[in-house]
Amino acid sequence: MKADFSLQGRTALVTGTSSGLGVVFAKALAAAGANVVLAARRKDMLDAVAEEIDRDGGSVLAQPCDVTDSAAVRDLVAAGWERFGPVDVLVNNAGVSADAGIMPEKVPDELFEQTVRVNLTGTFICCREVATRLMAAGRPGAIVNVASVAGMGGAPYFPPAYQASKAAVINLTRNLALSWADRGIRVNALAPGWFPSEMTEGWFAVPEFRDRFERQSAAGRIGDHGELVGPLVFLASDAASFVTGQTLAVDGGLTAATGVWPYSEELLAMQAAIIPGGLGQRVMPE
Repeated sequence: MKADFSLQGRTALVTGTSSGLGVVFAKALAAAGANVVLAARRKDMLDAVAEEIDRDGGSVLAQPCDVTDSAAVRDLVAAGWERFGPVDVLVNNAGVSADAGIMPEKVPDELFEQTVRVNLTGTFICCREVATRLMAAGRPGAIVNVASVAGMGGAPYFPPAYQASKAAVINLTRNLALSWADRGIRVNALAPGWFPSEMTEGWFAVPEFRDRFERQSAAGRIGDHGELVGPLVFLASDAASFVTGQTLAVDGGLTAATGVWPYSEELLAMQAAIIPGGLGQRVMPE
């Protein structure tokens, strides 16, 4: 028996496709045969990605959307159905780390709330809107929520809202998988380790931080974008027809480790210098 990784005839909606991993995911799904609906807030960048996919022979629709706006998401899903038919694959990739680099004790309310609203609430809204339409039509579907290895365990001085929201996405994945399996909707999560992206480029540019990230994985390096393609297409396709409620870590062995990688005093001082306004500096006894 041969596994079916083809997405021919499917329609995949991918959020956060103006740059980074979202672009990788959209191109991979198009290459696997899917029509792709691109969603992001930055229209100019979204259109540029759509043009690339179109030039490569893919079927694509670009639709600006804020995933935290329920009405906008509803319109997005409706546009995909109108253009291609049922949207039967959803990749929830949109995410932010508004509290990056800030010491946990100094994270402002508004940055914590912004991160949770995009990463968790936005993911739920998209899941709900896509799944509701599919279930009402009696059609199966596959949802892939992009979580993070940060949601699978604690990390010192890591953005607390980002980490908490990604852990919540993993548990939301389990909840929806169990709730919707009887109506043919599979829900899984992809948890990347350290990969190049808009979120990580500033940190990767600092040799000391990049070295830290590379040494955290058993592979001794950061990931390559292409290494996420296979796992994504697997979860989206019929090759994973009996897989639901699972989180697949693509991290070079990072989450296979036990223990914590402590921060050195040098790294703490460097972070304090990088983050403006004293927000990267720990609160210490006077």
